[in-house]
Amino acid sequence: MQSWSSAPVPAIPGRGPDLRLYDTSDRQVRPVAPGATASMYVCGITPYDATHLGHAATYLAFDLVHRQWLDSGHQVRYVQNVTDVDDPLFERAARDGVDWRELGDREVALFREDMAALRVLPPTEYVGATEAIAEVVELVEKMLASGAAYVIDGEFPDVYYRADATPQFGYESGYDRDTMLRLFAERGGDPDRPGKADELDALLWRAARPGEPSWPSPFGDGRPGWHVECAAIALSRIGSGLDIQGGGSDLIFPHHEFTAAHAECVRGIRRFARHYVHAGMIGWDGHKMSKSRGNLVLVSRLRAEGVEPAVIRLGLLAGHYRADRSWSQQLLDESAARLQRWRTATTLPAGPDATDVLARVRQYLADDLDTPKALAALDGWTTDALEYGGHDTDAPGLVAAAIDALLGVEL
Repeated sequence: MQSWSSAPVPAIPGRGPDLRLYDTSDRQVRPVAPGATASMYVCGITPYDATHLGHAATYLAFDLVHRQWLDSGHQVRYVQNVTDVDDPLFERAARDGVDWRELGDREVALFREDMAALRVLPPTEYVGATEAIAEVVELVEKMLASGAAYVIDGEFPDVYYRADATPQFGYESGYDRDTMLRLFAERGGDPDRPGKADELDALLWRAARPGEPSWPSPFGDGRPGWHVECAAIALSRIGSGLDIQGGGSDLIFPHHEFTAAHAECVRGIRRFARHYVHAGMIGWDGHKMSKSRGNLVLVSRLRAEGVEPAVIRLGLLAGHYRADRSWSQQLLDESAARLQRWRTATTLPAGPDATDVLARVRQYLADDLDTPKALAALDGWTTDALEYGGHDTDAPGLVAAAIDALLGVEL
């Protein structure tokens, strides 16, 4: 699947410190220690509607990770999927009277436009689930052969993964069984499916139903389950031991827990990713922004209304990536004013020395992507430049380049 075009990343002097991030499974901030090439798998969209600010906030968070790795001298291998075959896509397509493929292609194209506008660096590989059927089938075959999966008898012989196939299942989320069952039911699971060995067992392969797309496999025609799609894509494109598995906090369970478990049981490893990183939710009108609730603020709609993408980006960076936070017109207005001040200060013929502010911005971002402190540091330099001036003719250009390289905001 085609990704989007990459914005240039300016070179800035020096090198950023090593990144530290909060790990969901360990419940603490700790160093990320990649090799020369850092690897990251971030779950992508199910393309049945346009990109909203909750999506944007998640992908901006991992764009910051990408940029900090580049600044500290790493190559980056970044893989993102598209769940381009799933029930919500079929339901929306049927409602609108369009082919599900047409709907998916249209929304993926809009997503790419939004990401390019927001200057999110593209993944190395952007992979649709329908492009990874062979990898999914291979993975399911291995789980069936090892006893980690089983087929339900009946009209629709679906294949399920045994939640107890790995002894460490549950370590990523840390949830108790009651919480798992509640979230499983709320987030696409089917605890009441007759014939399952355990309520928490997760669908690997959905046997073909009338009117649904399907692909051949040794265990019958069908299509992939949600979690195994990501496990197959990550393992085939990156392999075991990736540095970061990432996404929104609503994916911690069941999606990321099962994705990790699928990979771990097949590869015989204790831990799928060295770091599990999750971004907070964006709220609007008192609730988490979601398609089901209909309280969406769409990136494309803001852009159509004339809101500059850099303002949207700054508004989302004003809060910490892990925090659940709200969007508002006030936040948008404050971000527009901040952008204008930064632009004015960085077009001055000279300004205060920028060495200290560059070091502090790097340090704040390396410390679990602390964007509020990074923005405050840049606000401080801007105030000094506008109120007191300076004699360093290189400083305004250096600050502008750093804002672009590290925060992805073009001045």
